[in-house]
Amino acid sequence: MRRQRTEVVVELRKNKRDEHLLKRRNVPHEDICEDSDVDGDFRSNATSDNQGVQLSAVQAARKLLSSDRNPPIDDLIKSGILPILVHCLDRDDNPSLQFEAAWALTNIASGTSEQTQAVVQSNAVPLFLRLLHSPHQNVCEQAVWALGNIIGDGPQCRDYVISLGVVKPLLSFISPSIPITFLRNVTWVMVNLCRHKDPPPPMETIQEILPALCVLIHHTDVSILVDTVWALSYLTDAGNEQIQMVIDSGIVPHLVPLLSHQEVKVQTAALRAVGNIVTGTDEQTQVVLNCDALSHFPALLTHPKEKINKEAVWFLSNITAGNQQQVQAVIDAKLVPMIIHLLDKGDFGTQKEAAWAISNLTISGRKDQVAHLIEKQVIPPFCNLLTVKDAQVVQVVLDGLSNILKMADDEAETIANLIEECGGLEKVEQLQNHENEDIYKLAYEIIDQFFSSDDIDEDTSLVPEAIQGGTYGFNSANVPAEGFQF
Repeated sequence: MRRQRTEVVVELRKNKRDEHLLKRRNVPHEDICEDSDVDGDFRSNATSDNQGVQLSAVQAARKLLSSDRNPPIDDLIKSGILPILVHCLDRDDNPSLQFEAAWALTNIASGTSEQTQAVVQSNAVPLFLRLLHSPHQNVCEQAVWALGNIIGDGPQCRDYVISLGVVKPLLSFISPSIPITFLRNVTWVMVNLCRHKDPPPPMETIQEILPALCVLIHHTDVSILVDTVWALSYLTDAGNEQIQMVIDSGIVPHLVPLLSHQEVKVQTAALRAVGNIVTGTDEQTQVVLNCDALSHFPALLTHPKEKINKEAVWFLSNITAGNQQQVQAVIDAKLVPMIIHLLDKGDFGTQKEAAWAISNLTISGRKDQVAHLIEKQVIPPFCNLLTVKDAQVVQVVLDGLSNILKMADDEAETIANLIEECGGLEKVEQLQNHENEDIYKLAYEIIDQFFSSDDIDEDTSLVPEAIQGGTYGFNSANVPAEGFQF
């Protein structure tokens, strides 16, 4: 079965959140006002008719909000600063004041959701959108940053800002002449526009953004490249329709080579994006494979970072859940021994993914493809996972062993001997006492069908009790007729 990421990559997802913050504060490398008290004269100064006094007051507020240590956002909001700052955004006659006010509001919007909402409710968003057309680049850039923080608050804010028309002017900034720092901000805002899948962004927005991502994926700046690929990973994490839109944009052949990028941050993002694509249909998966994706996996499976190993095996578990041609591609790329090595020696999260990859192959694969697993010594490390506490892993392994034995036909006894020799039989027998009903039924079925010959003493105490009115009926007749025809 194909699986989207659930708990599989929680750690990796946490790292990603750290690297790709939803909101960012603008903290300059300059002396910052240390006085954390909101001056009592602030309101009168910030609304003064004297431009110098007004600018100094707004600048003082901005410096407070730029402090490294706990900026007094709530105190400033309570002082009634928001309407004053928002009014300053309208002052086309004073771009310095617009810039300082936009900067202060950016940092307020970088706070908690409640603080961001306070900025939205002060009607700042339409004014920020207007400032995207300012003739002063520093004002434009600060407005972009503020909108990025608001969009990053969640799907509701994202869709509100989209509905007011942010996408077209935002994308218009992407040009060869844009300063790199400005383009980094624009790309980060695009990531926030693509983020969140409950609900995902509007289809029209995705269609507008994809051509820009197709341009930015060729950028040499690592920060821009990383954000571009994360944007693609978010879009491909929202279902097959969005996956198809990404495929139709023509970007996949440019995405796949990034699996071998020298920067691990780029590799991580690319692996996530292609991994999401192969949770789709067989046809969508094939698009990735046609770009020679599997040639990148020997390096990913032996990468020094375990999280990369885990994500790589998760990717492959979705290939082995595909059709027999796709299973064969994994075998031909000589990846099965590497998966089995990680099944044996990887950290537990990676072992779990490897168990899925093997078990999926036993469901999707032909008899000769499953035989390839046996030749590559899958049985001992597979059986070793039968003693872990994670019931899902145990069930995945039991399913895989059951499938292997059922498909073995005349070789079933040989496979059974391999399972017994590595201590697997004893582990399966113990699982007949497992608290999970599915596990103890499956363990009993395996023993009953493949290990109940006359020379094996059956421990009757391990047989599950019959339920009232009938028995569990574990026998070969329960194997679906269509299940193992090759």
